[in-house]
Amino acid sequence: MPKTIKKVGVLTSGGDSPGMNAAIRSVVRTCAYHNIECIGIYRGYQGMIEGDFKEMGPRSVNNIVNKGGTILKSARSLEFKTSEGRKKAHENLVKAGIDAFVVIGGDGSFTGGLLFNSEYNFPIMGIPGTIDNDIFGTSHTLGYDTALNTVVDCIDKIRDTASSHNRLFFVEVMGRDAGHIALNAGIGAGAEEILIPEEDLGLDRLLESLQKSKASGKSSSIVVIAEGDKIGKNVFELKDYVDANLPEYDVRVSVLGHMQRGGSPSCFDRVLASRLGVKAVESLLEGKSNYMVGLQNDKVTLTPLDQAIKGKTVIDRELLRVSEIMST
Repeated sequence: MPKTIKKVGVLTSGGDSPGMNAAIRSVVRTCAYHNIECIGIYRGYQGMIEGDFKEMGPRSVNNIVNKGGTILKSARSLEFKTSEGRKKAHENLVKAGIDAFVVIGGDGSFTGGLLFNSEYNFPIMGIPGTIDNDIFGTSHTLGYDTALNTVVDCIDKIRDTASSHNRLFFVEVMGRDAGHIALNAGIGAGAEEILIPEEDLGLDRLLESLQKSKASGKSSSIVVIAEGDKIGKNVFELKDYVDANLPEYDVRVSVLGHMQRGGSPSCFDRVLASRLGVKAVESLLEGKSNYMVGLQNDKVTLTPLDQAIKGKTVIDRELLRVSEIMST
């Protein structure tokens, strides 16, 4: 028989992303709707180890749906990677009467939760929260849509000054292992070239493309680069290479950095967070565990956590073709 769930914990782990607060709100209010208790676990798994818990009700999550970051804070816990740390965490959960928990985070957070479940048979559900959109089993992770809008807005502003000074701008965006932000934001902002980890454009082809742009009459250009792109060691080395080989270009670099992870979540992310939070809690109440809730074909679905962790997202080849056509 499935374990009866009377009290659910919720935590945010790993990097923050816009929409996490909306997901916390959804988990808390879904618990209240089903007349079960909800406990906020502060600072991720480290807070679980230290027993940093607080009871949460519907009014405790007022006015957070529009806020970026996470009110529960986030921390990476080296101690949770040890069996002793996980033992402390389990003892605290049992002491607090928590029967299951929802973890909002990325694959590292899911890996920790899955290991914890294997040791203590403790029911867990995952909600994907990362701007990189690099988790298998969902078309959108929390924060991805907001990050795209932030990046496009920044590039629009950079283009104004690029056009005014006839400059070439390299704009680096987040995406250590996945180019989803760079590809989609690059198309949306009208970038002349997009460099992503999944596709090795090569230095010669990049130079050829920039020369072609110059010859076609473009007086300024925007190149969007995912931070994990393999074409150079980093964006500044790339700038130096272009400076040396295409002296006719006045090259500038803009690294957008952590501004992409902040800000008020978009309507899409708020609605997605609300849908995923409801599904996570209700799945636990149905006796399910070790799943990630996600979005596929606009339907909320469940993906086994081990598949979400091991699976690889793939870049949309059609979008690559579109970007090539649009750069003409």
